[in-house]
Amino acid sequence: MTRMNIQSNNDMAFQLNIYTDRPFYTKFMIRFILFSFLISCFSIAKSQKLRLESPNKVLSAEVNVGSGNNTIHLSSASRALTDIKILNFDWIENVVQGNWQVIKSDRKTVRQTWKPLFGERKNIKDDYNQLELKLQSSGNHKKMRLYVRLYNEGIALKYGFDKSDFSGSTIKSESTAFQFDSDATTWGAGAAQSAYTKTTLSQLKGEFERPLVVNPASQLFIAIGEAALVDFSRMKFTYKADPKSYIVQSALSGPVALDQASYESPWRYVMVGKTAGELVENNYFVLNLNKPNEITDNSWIKPGKVLREVTLTTVGGIAAVDFAARNQIDYIEFDAGWYGPEESKASDASRVDVDPARSKGPLDLQSIIDYARKKNIGILLYVNKKALETQLDQILPIYQKWGIKGLKFGFVNVGSQEATAWLHEAIRKAAKYKLMVDVHDEYRPTGYSRTFPNLITQEGIRGDEESPSTEQSLITMFTRAIAGAGDYTNCYHAIRVNTKMGGKAAQMAKAVMLYSPWQFIYWYDRPADAPHKAGGAGGEHETLIDESENAVAFYRSLPVIWDETKVLKSAIGECGIIARRSGHRWYIAMLGAKVKHDIKIDLSFLETPNRFKAQLWSQDEQGLAKNTVDRTEFTLKNNAFNLTLEPDAGAVLILDKIK
Repeated sequence: MTRMNIQSNNDMAFQLNIYTDRPFYTKFMIRFILFSFLISCFSIAKSQKLRLESPNKVLSAEVNVGSGNNTIHLSSASRALTDIKILNFDWIENVVQGNWQVIKSDRKTVRQTWKPLFGERKNIKDDYNQLELKLQSSGNHKKMRLYVRLYNEGIALKYGFDKSDFSGSTIKSESTAFQFDSDATTWGAGAAQSAYTKTTLSQLKGEFERPLVVNPASQLFIAIGEAALVDFSRMKFTYKADPKSYIVQSALSGPVALDQASYESPWRYVMVGKTAGELVENNYFVLNLNKPNEITDNSWIKPGKVLREVTLTTVGGIAAVDFAARNQIDYIEFDAGWYGPEESKASDASRVDVDPARSKGPLDLQSIIDYARKKNIGILLYVNKKALETQLDQILPIYQKWGIKGLKFGFVNVGSQEATAWLHEAIRKAAKYKLMVDVHDEYRPTGYSRTFPNLITQEGIRGDEESPSTEQSLITMFTRAIAGAGDYTNCYHAIRVNTKMGGKAAQMAKAVMLYSPWQFIYWYDRPADAPHKAGGAGGEHETLIDESENAVAFYRSLPVIWDETKVLKSAIGECGIIARRSGHRWYIAMLGAKVKHDIKIDLSFLETPNRFKAQLWSQDEQGLAKNTVDRTEFTLKNNAFNLTLEPDAGAVLILDKIK
């Protein structure tokens, strides 16, 4: 008697038992069954469907690979969410022939918590179920991998390419696409610092930024984006017309040489929430898709508040340091022009040589650095890309020797694979010399600050130097903020605050709501004892900081890192309420656009609200007219806090637990 067992992997399981005592018949049947089995395996691999669930079983994904129709169907317990079209690449060479087929699958479950060095929350949960598919092309047997992770917060996927099969290969374009059933509301921006427009999917024009927030139905918000972009070409989005659905498709900002990209793509993700605020609360999701911290000694990496020094003079520098020491500001940043005209290739960033178009000087930078060190104030330097690209390896050890704490990279190139790889390599090089980094202009984060936390913050945001309306700020904080920290260049005294941006209390609210671990404050303002009208960036907007004004105390005690974050209201472009905790103190910031807003806050999350002492910073109609901020103190009596915000105004409620 002969018995035969055939067992495949977990996702393609078969077991055949054959019992017979006829040798010839046995050989014939074994061959026949093996042939039939192989045909069955080929058929299954040709159009295989694999299912994945989120840890809480609310989200599910059906991964379908085969016959050229490769999709991931994402759904929740109550509805279909999106179909993701995957594995669509256009190659410069004829690399792949035939359709992708699954030849092996593996599953993994991860349940862990990690502590960020700084951020919007003290602890981050990283729970997911992962499916890894090994794929092979039917025509020429090229191999690659598809990774799919399902979290409670959403889904993420990325591609891996077999080095032996794809060495020397270049991706011309990638057409990962996200398909929706309705012409949903969305908020699009053509560039990282462009204004947002509320529109619908079908009305999106050209290329637009990620993350893209889509509102397909009541109590459903979806964000699609990119994480762990390190040495690939940046992904943006385009709208693809289709008679049956509404499709948002990836658009790479140039070709990708896989040798340089370590044979892996960044993650492409879909986040899901009942509100836009839930997406922002869960923005740690983007960090989870990045590698853990690779810097061993993190003692020199310190967030803080920053004052910009624009006079580029010794007197101005000393005045800035003294002001910072009096007002608990951690850093002074010397802006463009300290080493010459920033756009000139002749300017040498290894020495001080003030641009005469910005300041007459003199600037003894080393004496200011030494003076600041004695007062525990760090000095940061702005360096334009022209000097960075030609002098980076030269200037980093020089700045470390001078005693500089960090750099602001100015006007860096973004988008192409070459620009992306160069920038992240520059961040890694800065870490070797214990220098922190703030990347300005079009760079938008994808979570690299988890891996190299010396990347403290970045712009890629339409900040206050652009004079955004309150409506724009309320779009930014529930779209762009999903990506991570944004250097928002918070103003306070500048005239534009009152005429264009909702008033001083609104600026105070934004300093809480728009997170950045280097929080630039008083962006267009100078200490009263600094040189006046002495040139420098923004000199024509110059205002002086009035240290007698009560708001100085607000900025003095303002934290820049948080233990806990809650979004209490998120009407995109209309009204927002964000609560953040630092130690035993809560900051609850409110902002409203265009019309009066009746704010009603349920404080039951405090557990014992009557054990909190409150101070409210706000402007009523009279305060807005007089350009003054009111500060009132009281003790909470119950779980409810009510306030009427004037049109385009803000307020901050600070709560201290009574011991």
